[in-house]
Amino acid sequence: MEAAAHSQFTPPRRVFPRLAPAASTVVALAAGLALRLWMLKEFFQVNGDSLVYGGLAKNLLLHGRYALNGSGGELYPTLIRLPGYPLFLALCFRLFGMENYVAVCWVQIALELVGCLLLADFARRIAPPSLQSGAAHVTLWLAALCPFTAVYAANPLTEAPTLFVLALALWSAERFRVHPSWPFALTFTFAVSYAALLRPDGALVAVALAPALVWGVRRNAKTLARMALICVLLALAPFALWTARNWQVFQVFQPLAPRLATDPGEDTHPGWERWTKSWCLDFVSTYNIYWNVPGGSLDVSQLPDRAFDSPAQRAETVALADDYNRNQQLTHDRDLRFAKLADQREAAHPLRSRLWLPLGRMADMWLRPRIENLPIDLDWWVYANHNAETRFSWAYAALNAVYLLLALAGLVLRPRWWWAMAGYFVLRSALLATIEAPEARYTIECFPMLFVLAGIALCAVLKRFATILSSQNHVPSCASGEAS
Repeated sequence: MEAAAHSQFTPPRRVFPRLAPAASTVVALAAGLALRLWMLKEFFQVNGDSLVYGGLAKNLLLHGRYALNGSGGELYPTLIRLPGYPLFLALCFRLFGMENYVAVCWVQIALELVGCLLLADFARRIAPPSLQSGAAHVTLWLAALCPFTAVYAANPLTEAPTLFVLALALWSAERFRVHPSWPFALTFTFAVSYAALLRPDGALVAVALAPALVWGVRRNAKTLARMALICVLLALAPFALWTARNWQVFQVFQPLAPRLATDPGEDTHPGWERWTKSWCLDFVSTYNIYWNVPGGSLDVSQLPDRAFDSPAQRAETVALADDYNRNQQLTHDRDLRFAKLADQREAAHPLRSRLWLPLGRMADMWLRPRIENLPIDLDWWVYANHNAETRFSWAYAALNAVYLLLALAGLVLRPRWWWAMAGYFVLRSALLATIEAPEARYTIECFPMLFVLAGIALCAVLKRFATILSSQNHVPSCASGEAS
């Protein structure tokens, strides 16, 4: 009777472990959804780039033209932004109402959560066999509850769709490696192509993953070559159309978007760019100085000491700033004067200009607290001015460091695709080292891979801890048995 009664209770104990992974997935997605809805309520805003993209989407729908609105209401064609996100907005406006940016954010929230699932499955497939199930769930939790990426779902910007297509590219690449078929090949092609249509630097994911994809596939070389050729042609097709349109409208060869987001004929101010690059190191300078010129005041008092190599150079900079502030226009003559200052600084400190400052800007983008979308003062580190904001910012910096350290540990474990992901980090960091005005959001595109690597590493740590804890709990029982 006891054996029969015991057998009746065995199935529930077997069923629970099967239900636990599903419950974990549901809870993680629910928590991720709650986080993003809270951020949508607290931090939703439509300004700056959002309005630029929205204007392009509206004009596509209303007038069939890829154009911006002039000050007098007239339309003028532009190529300063790639069409990926305006097309996404146009589809959302068509489905949910013109300028319904809240609905856009709802779609982005859904895409981000689907991306979390794709990353979890990707982690499961590439992790060592003993870590596969755990790595999937840890990755899902890390991705779903990351505030750095979640906040972008609550803003109509390119970051959220980019995070989704990067997750889709990783997942489809691994699926194609195991089952090299057309559905996964076309999915990967769409993902990497649309990533580049959203942002020019999105093309880096194809550069990093495509060689590893071809190398890792075991298939007839002729068949693989045919698939690769067709996929490359499909990936390049939208950029061929974009290039043809730009040539027809502007008579310029522009297959992506201009680095400085200027239309043909607009001034680019190379002297100003070089002078800024000779001292700019952090987001504070980007916000207070770089974004203000031209069109806004140039406040010399906000320049850091590293912007001057000598009293004479400071005096020349002050004089130039006073001249510029008369009408806040960056004329050709003023730009040449900035170029002369840049020449002096680069000649006096070539290593600083070519190595230390680029590395410093890169470090600022990787390590700075990711509070750019939060209502926190730029001088967050001044504890006397805002105690709570300083503590919160340092906590955000620490959380960011935890993600980075776990991802580094994940690279050490060398899961499948580790060298392709490491290559993507190197390529993106090298690209970021060339810019003059750092923003932490430029590294957010690395987080899908960081989630996967961090999830694998944290799973390994948790498993090791559980093993140690289990062995420690087992010792006293053995000792007790021997004593008895």
